Amino acid sequence: MYLQCCEEGWHRCSVSPFLVSLLYGLAGDVNVQGEEVKKLDVLANDLFINMLTSSYTTCLLVSEENKTVIEVEKERQGKYIVCFDPLDGSSNIDCLVSIGSIFSIYRKSSDGDPTVNDALQPGNTLVAAGYALYGSATMMVISTGDGVNGFMLDPSIGEFVLTDPGMKIKEKGKIYSLNEGYANLWDPAVAEYVLGKKAKKAGARYIGSMVADVHRTIKYGGIFMYPATADSPKGKLRLLYECNPMAFLVEQAGGKATTGKMRILDIVPTDIHQRTPIFLGSAGDVQEIIDLYTKHNL
Repeated sequence: MYLQCCEEGWHRCSVSPFLVSLLYGLAGDVNVQGEEVKKLDVLANDLFINMLTSSYTTCLLVSEENKTVIEVEKERQGKYIVCFDPLDGSSNIDCLVSIGSIFSIYRKSSDGDPTVNDALQPGNTLVAAGYALYGSATMMVISTGDGVNGFMLDPSIGEFVLTDPGMKIKEKGKIYSLNEGYANLWDPAVAEYVLGKKAKKAGARYIGSMVADVHRTIKYGGIFMYPATADSPKGKLRLLYECNPMAFLVEQAGGKATTGKMRILDIVPTDIHQRTPIFLGSAGDVQEIIDLYTKHNL
């Protein structure tokens, strides 16, 4: 179903360059996160909601763009809960930087009608997770708990083709990725870690689209970081539909994902839009930041 969502979105956006041009810019709204909503945010969110609610496989949906959970009509309900960011990195839309979609799938474990509590599951109960990357090609990366596989959209046949079976992340990489504009707001562990990377002349890469940054990290190794800051002590990225799915994929590819103090997938959420700091990527690189948090007793 998620493949169908992305395929349908690709078809709609490839019909006419003129029609696509009308979707650039702001929609004039602010979402629950306090972020300005782009026109493509609205289209992507509506597309995913419409297709998932009509799939007869889902009972609850959690979207970055919606304040509350979306309950599927009773006669259409299935047993799965899907949490998604319909268009990650949408602030980059107008400058044509790679953006994407992120999703995580849980199984409803309680009896009776679905409630918000059914969506508040830790990432270690995930059934599947993945992301779509809309860049020089359209790529889908998925795990159902048995490794990670990448699929490329073939425009000539309108289907996703397996191109990257059994994706694995290096034990250590040479790239670190984070927004260094917040350097004066980092805690001592992050500051020391980045200073150490610079001393080793590691490569610094930061796109500003989580899907693109994480995809590069999986392919080339290294670490992606979005730490807490003095201004955002709880972090910025959302647990259910950004951090959990990406942590799941990275672990399935042989890497690690942490807050610096605990495993991302072990966090028990209390809110559907809960935020968390995150460090993910090559196991050796992530372990270094964990050790620094221990050293600084943070």
